Amino acid sequence: MGKKIKTIIYEILETSDSSNLYSLADDIFITCLILINVAAFIASTSPTLSPEYTSFLANIEIVSSLVFTIEYILRLWVSTVDRRYIHPLWGRLRYALTPLSLIDLISILPFYFLLLFPSLNFVNLIRVLRLLRLLKMSRYSESLRTLAAVLYAKKEELIATAFAVFILLIFASSVMYFVENEAHPETFASIPDAMWWGVVTLTTVGYGDIYPITPLGKFLGAILAFLGIGIFALPAGLIAAGFSEEVQRRKQEKMAANLEQSANYQSVKRLAEIEVGFEEKQRAIALHIESSSDLMKMCVQMAKQKLGSEFQNEQIMRDLAIHLYNEAVSKFEL
Repeated sequence: MGKKIKTIIYEILETSDSSNLYSLADDIFITCLILINVAAFIASTSPTLSPEYTSFLANIEIVSSLVFTIEYILRLWVSTVDRRYIHPLWGRLRYALTPLSLIDLISILPFYFLLLFPSLNFVNLIRVLRLLRLLKMSRYSESLRTLAAVLYAKKEELIATAFAVFILLIFASSVMYFVENEAHPETFASIPDAMWWGVVTLTTVGYGDIYPITPLGKFLGAILAFLGIGIFALPAGLIAAGFSEEVQRRKQEKMAANLEQSANYQSVKRLAEIEVGFEEKQRAIALHIESSSDLMKMCVQMAKQKLGSEFQNEQIMRDLAIHLYNEAVSKFEL
């Protein structure tokens, strides 16, 4: 009984099956609770909130944290249903170290840290980890799962692009430091200061807080800005291509599943038709044998009547009976 309950809870929490009413209700409830919790966290930073609203937002955090804690414990409990985590101890530990499980754990830890150590200053900084609850929605959102699949599929290209940007940033910032340091020592005081200018220029944001004033520095800045347009367009193109490939792949998988389902249905239908035809054929053969045996008996009796009971040659009598049977069958077929 306990194993059956565990399997049911596992299907509700882990499968995200829209055909399962309880699983669909769980997905909607947790998603709405995540959005409400994040909205409450954002609203709680407003300095103009009244004490009543502050208390209301705090109650939202308490309730949602308790719900997320219960959900996390239930997921750990039912994780052994999956054959990958079937061991009662090490299996649950392996499940707890999976990325989504770690996100679940980290997102609820700030609540308990603040509850146990409210006076520690650094604890307030980890409140921002509550925003990781948005990543929990990847369990229930097809869009987030698609984005994660695209980033994973294009990880090598994205890493190569990031490495190229990093090399260009270091090179350009170092050159700009040596070009602008004498003319602009307060702004380009060091290479890290020049790297901030390089980031702003490469991304074509252009805050205007740091900028070159020498002709050579302006020329280098213009070249870097043009390079930034091309380099930062690469990740966007890679992700767009990845999205297109992922969408096409999922369409093909869905079409293949539909075709397989249709083929299975046709095979079952054909098999059923064959079985029905075989049964009908068996009944027809049985009826034919039954009618033939009656006809053969009648032919044997007729042969005995024609030859007489005193005639002792069984071979002649059998041949005559067969002859009478064949004539009767031929007449019946005609």
